[in-house]
Amino acid sequence: MSDKHVHDENCNHDDHEHEELTLTLTDEDGNDVEMVLVETFDVGEKLYALLLERGNPEADGYIMRLEEEEDGMVLANIEDEAEWKAVEQAYEELVAHSEEG
Repeated sequence: MSDKHVHDENCNHDDHEHEELTLTLTDEDGNDVEMVLVETFDVGEKLYALLLERGNPEADGYIMRLEEEEDGMVLANIEDEAEWKAVEQAYEELVAHSEEG
């Protein structure tokens, strides 16, 4: 997936609603895929986003790092193995905690 601008409460655009945050990512084959930002969570000092393909509940989700840049938030791939393991563990704990409550 390539890095994309995230339209959120910090993006400073007035031309869209923020009820369901959708964005388009480009997959490895060059196809545009409409995604929904389902949840964000922190791991250490970094913020991560869970994205699911819109209208396809069977598709795998994506977890990407959110980075703040001058023009707003952007999504970045997690390429470091140690970072991925920490994010995966934090997400699994988040899911387990939400299932308990």
